[in-house]
Amino acid sequence: MRRNTSGPHRRRTSIRTAVSVGIAAVAVATTAAASTAEGATPAPSAQRTQHVEYFNVAGGHPRQTTVPASKPLAPSEKAAIAAGDGDVTSIVQNGTVDSKLDIVFIGDGYTAAQQEDFHADVRAKWAKISAVEPYATYRGLFNIWAVDAVSNESGVSGDPTKDVVRDTALDSAFFCEDTERLLCVDTGKVESYASKAPAADLVVVLSNSTKYGGAGYNDVSSQVGYDGIATASSDNDQSDQIAVHETGHSLGKLADEYDYGQSGTYSGPEPAEANLSKLSADQMTAQQQKWYRWIGQQSPDGGAVGAFEGGGYYQYGLNRPTENSIMRTLGQEFNLPGREGMIAGFYRYASVLSSPVSTHHAISRGTRIRVTAPASAQLTWYVDGREQRAARGRSTVVPRTLGVPADGRAHTVTARASDRTKAVRDPALRKLLSRSLSWHIAP
Repeated sequence: MRRNTSGPHRRRTSIRTAVSVGIAAVAVATTAAASTAEGATPAPSAQRTQHVEYFNVAGGHPRQTTVPASKPLAPSEKAAIAAGDGDVTSIVQNGTVDSKLDIVFIGDGYTAAQQEDFHADVRAKWAKISAVEPYATYRGLFNIWAVDAVSNESGVSGDPTKDVVRDTALDSAFFCEDTERLLCVDTGKVESYASKAPAADLVVVLSNSTKYGGAGYNDVSSQVGYDGIATASSDNDQSDQIAVHETGHSLGKLADEYDYGQSGTYSGPEPAEANLSKLSADQMTAQQQKWYRWIGQQSPDGGAVGAFEGGGYYQYGLNRPTENSIMRTLGQEFNLPGREGMIAGFYRYASVLSSPVSTHHAISRGTRIRVTAPASAQLTWYVDGREQRAARGRSTVVPRTLGVPADGRAHTVTARASDRTKAVRDPALRKLLSRSLSWHIAP
């Protein structure tokens, strides 16, 4: 962690982005139950709560708990954030926001003098996250943004001990609800800062600390559009695994594959999540349900895919695909069904094929057309519907050399990409893995 003991700082003017800075506070998905007589009004003191996931030790099973929901921001607080800091820096730019998955990192506990440190931490954290499969294969589908949230003091509350209190932009704090490794934030403030980025499909708060910890807020409802918030220590070597696990929920729509080690048998309906089932491996195969296409295959997290009892917080009655994936224990790999779920999540936001060259206007025969596609995708090029085989696999072409004739007539150049990854076996998902773009070539 980088300390700065300087006094009050000057807040910088924020970059204006395509997203409006008019913000509403985060809506909370759950409300604390209150026992009232029929028709009675709930007590004013009823506390709204949020479900969070936290991680006591590196390499261990996560846990679940509830914390008080952040209070809605006052109009004056929203206005101060909107008019104050919040500069936006592009860390990785792979394409337009409508064709890529946009991850927004927001820093907390960084003073005005430490914002370049924050940007360096974002680069380092993204390098570790994107080294995990299937992120590694699909790095080109992401844009990464850093939003500066300038704090009056360096570091975060609860580091190293519970009595430490620091004045930070997002109120990051360990010892949340007396749980040392639970790193909570003000979700309303996070929403206000996230809105300053051009787009926010995922949000990660990096808190300026070397202490292990983090949290996953997976039941927030965001006007900006993201499904959840992950918090993690900026300078802890293992905190990136927290962010990866949380994206398993927000992107992959995967369930937790751990239990609490207590007796308990699930008796509800078949779970909606792709990586939990009441069915045995034989039943899945016979009924062609859940991860039946992967049963018996060697999984990157170790062993063969089958049906292993325990998951979804229950010790009995629910099965998971493998013994120990990252959705059960941090530091592991996604299992085969999990990887497929993550790829599906990537393609919900990003396109398999994109280009900085507009398809809305005619271009000349000499215009250079550049496209981007994952390494696992096959690229093919067509002139007036006929494939130009010599150009197969190229990411850049010029219509003139591709074969568009100078005959005074209009022509069409088309690029097609089909992701042939072996990590996807679901035919419905396969349909998302192909796309074409066409350009009109002026006479």
